[in-house]
Amino acid sequence: MISLRTYVHIDSLQPQVAAYMATVSQGFLPKPGDSCLWLEVAPGLAIHRLTDIALKASPVHLGQMVVERAFGSMVIHHRDQASVSEAADVLLHHMGTHEAARQKCRVAWQEIIRGINPDHAVLINRQNRKGSMVLAGQSIFILETEPAGYVIYAANEAEKASNITLCEAHAVGAFGRLTLAGREGDIDAAARAAIAAVERLNRNAT
Repeated sequence: MISLRTYVHIDSLQPQVAAYMATVSQGFLPKPGDSCLWLEVAPGLAIHRLTDIALKASPVHLGQMVVERAFGSMVIHHRDQASVSEAADVLLHHMGTHEAARQKCRVAWQEIIRGINPDHAVLINRQNRKGSMVLAGQSIFILETEPAGYVIYAANEAEKASNITLCEAHAVGAFGRLTLAGREGDIDAAARAAIAAVERLNRNAT
């Protein structure tokens, strides 16, 4: 039996989120404006069959496929939302499940740190080589979710809502981690949007 952990359909990838995903993509690179489906299941090896089904069901592109010991995840994307929706529907039908059966998102940690110290900023930047840099004096918002894939949706909604810098959106593994930087007011707005996004997902999950 395949367990649906993360199921997130993003209507339009924002520029920074698309660029960050491209830095870690193992397959076809997503572009801003693409529609995207992020799927994570257990057990991990089941993702191979699901990837095969999705790619044969519609003309979507495979951006990433990660097979871990316990979980497997994949990202498909396409400029045409209908193509992504078609692949998503076929996947759910094959698994005999529905979108609301996805695991709820648990916020393991959230925090805003204001006026970041220069030493702290340097260490964050050295650890996060795939996103943009935190500048000394900026505020940062950090978010940790379980399952991991939900941070991509949170990041995308935050970027829609506010003028922020995306530093990290690590969305594989046991937990997802998001780091955003910017002016204090922008970070406050982004944090509200990210948490609201998670709450919307949970309202449509069993």
